[in-house]
Amino acid sequence: MKITKLTTYRLPPRWMLLKIETDEGVVGWGEPVIEGRARTVETAVQEFAPFLIGQDPARINDLWQVMYRGSFYRGGAILMSAIAGIDQALWDIKGKLLGVPVYELLGGLVRDRMKTYSWVGGDRPADVIADIRRLRAGGFDTFKMNGTEEFGIIDSAAAVDSAVARIAEIRAAFGNEIEFGIDFHGRVAAPMAKVLLRALEPYRPLFVEEPVLAEQAEHYPRLAESTSIPLAAGERMYSRFEFKRVFEQGGIAIVQPDLSHAGGITECVKIAAMAEAYDVALAPHCPLGPVALAACLAVDFVSHNAVLQEQSMGIHYNKGGELLDYVLNKDDFHIEGGYISPLPKPGLGVVIDEARVIEASRNAPDWRNPLWRHADGSVAEW
Repeated sequence: MKITKLTTYRLPPRWMLLKIETDEGVVGWGEPVIEGRARTVETAVQEFAPFLIGQDPARINDLWQVMYRGSFYRGGAILMSAIAGIDQALWDIKGKLLGVPVYELLGGLVRDRMKTYSWVGGDRPADVIADIRRLRAGGFDTFKMNGTEEFGIIDSAAAVDSAVARIAEIRAAFGNEIEFGIDFHGRVAAPMAKVLLRALEPYRPLFVEEPVLAEQAEHYPRLAESTSIPLAAGERMYSRFEFKRVFEQGGIAIVQPDLSHAGGITECVKIAAMAEAYDVALAPHCPLGPVALAACLAVDFVSHNAVLQEQSMGIHYNKGGELLDYVLNKDDFHIEGGYISPLPKPGLGVVIDEARVIEASRNAPDWRNPLWRHADGSVAEW
């Protein structure tokens, strides 16, 4: 079997799918994208094509190393996202060829179902109570929300009190009937992170995500020493070599690699195993589409330390497209009581509605995240 063609499709709301074709008619799907940089990743995918066309798609490990090591420059958000989507599609082909789900190729299930959580509150956290009530009716009991709006390197007591009051309202409304994580989203700098973490402690959030940006990872152990709240990070780390330094220094309780950003299934299985060696939990980042979620689940179902799976059904980013819009086997993605079962079909377990993908890709918007500014006019972290 040989790879014959790579085709990318940019889709609303902010996704991109990749189709890899072979000379025996077996097709694999991947999801290579950086949100807001889809065209850049698309170019990177096509630049990898000469390394792939004519090659055996079953040699996933070799092709991964060729893409990663075959050029002088390596790593980073764009290249690793391109590799990630290609890697997903190669695993999809191999599973289909052998007639088994990818998790069987990775050693088989370590659990029968995977806990998922849902986003509430939007970019500027609001209507959180109403969102939680609505989603609880659908069986969810675990949530994540943004912790703040714009937040200065040094900010006011009022800004801290506003962020904490929102969390206090959630505990007052629901007690311990639900669990929730709080995403600082890189909006909080190190001087204020310790202040916010201490103020949030009485409400016992499940975790605080990106307490500071990944480039400030040296603060993770210091912040962890100052709080009892588990700290999570990893969506803006792109290889095991970046994660290695974080594991070595400590401070992170939950690691969140993105299967569409951090080298795909091949790399994230390794990251998950590294995390397990350091007694760190795994909760893959996934505010993306159906192939990305399927790839995450393949890793979740073979990783003993996997505890939570993000999923984007109904997420505030999804304007113009929803997770299952491009999927034919929607029932396989059914979430019951907050849990999802292993996808049963061969490969990644996603049957893509190709006709709808092609149609939607004809007028796909170029998604961009908002540009925020502080009151003084300086750029704020979104």
